[in-house]
Amino acid sequence: MWQVIPAPAGQLLIKKKLRSGFTTGTAAAAATKGALRLILEGQKPASVQIRYLTGDRITIAIHTCRSLQEDRAECSVIKDAGDDPDVTHKAEIGARVVLKKSTTRSRAGRSPKIIILGGRGVGRVTKPGLEIPPGHPAINPGPRRMITEAIQDVLGGDNGQLTVSTEIFVPRGRELAEKTLNARLGILDGISILGTTGIVRPMSHDAFIATIESALSVARASGLDQVYLTTGRRSERYAQTHWARVVPEAFIQIGDFFKMSLESAAKRGFSRIALIVFFGKAVKMAQGVPHTHAAKSALTMSKLARWTLDISGDEKLSKTVLAANTARHAFDILREPCPEVIQYVGRQIVDSARKFAGTTIRIRSVILDYSGTIFFDSDN
Repeated sequence: MWQVIPAPAGQLLIKKKLRSGFTTGTAAAAATKGALRLILEGQKPASVQIRYLTGDRITIAIHTCRSLQEDRAECSVIKDAGDDPDVTHKAEIGARVVLKKSTTRSRAGRSPKIIILGGRGVGRVTKPGLEIPPGHPAINPGPRRMITEAIQDVLGGDNGQLTVSTEIFVPRGRELAEKTLNARLGILDGISILGTTGIVRPMSHDAFIATIESALSVARASGLDQVYLTTGRRSERYAQTHWARVVPEAFIQIGDFFKMSLESAAKRGFSRIALIVFFGKAVKMAQGVPHTHAAKSALTMSKLARWTLDISGDEKLSKTVLAANTARHAFDILREPCPEVIQYVGRQIVDSARKFAGTTIRIRSVILDYSGTIFFDSDN
């Protein structure tokens, strides 16, 4: 689909509307429904309809489907993340379903007994602090509800004597998990089956936000009182070098989510937060930008130039900073003649962070140079 958006000087721009996709949880529900229908109907369904937790419905194609025995079958679907692909985009998600009938009713009365298991490629939770307790497969509550509804939709009314067991599996799950932060969160041997609504909305960053919140929960449940927030893998690696004795759970990558991460950390009761960043993100954080995406760069460089003029009184230096290609370029310009500007940025990060996290939390800001050396530390 396409949409027309206004542009400067009366021009029109045609912009492609990004396509939504579905989560691993939706895929697991679809695979379960396909396998259960094969058991009951004796035919392989070409597709199944799944209800999102928003109430909307989606039709999902069945990738593979085969009968194992009279009372069991397995099907799989290919996960489609739409126009915002993640590591599980195009991954095969499957379900191995067993249907049993007993002479006694389940405790649920008219509803079937439903057992949801994690098979090969689905991670197992080993640390507290996540939505699923340790020892259980990493299939979150949202996907569990969708799987349950998919089963009930096939079985219909009074089925209290039936037991349905579905084992979710991901053939390449262990391989895909290596590209995620699952091991840091204590999810081992596979991926998580995720989804709060079942829908993947392009550019919504829902998965990243969920990862940040999960990481903070795990850190708090591990008894930690302080977290070290970085914006990416490189800054995290340098931070782990400088604080080598700190446990891995304390280091959390927040990407561009400055405000959200601080608010979430405050809500979980941390008393100390350290922000370890490069200068590009530092300048945006210093200005209180809630989401430090690169699109904000023109405005932030303008303010950095004004700070340079206010602190140095050097108009030529200020203009040089304004003309810098990147924040990294500006850092190189400032570090020798006027390091005070960089130090000011570091102090402003603390002030901005307090607005989001509250004044009772101790905030520490650390600005790294681009070789990973600490250039500014608000605690020193």
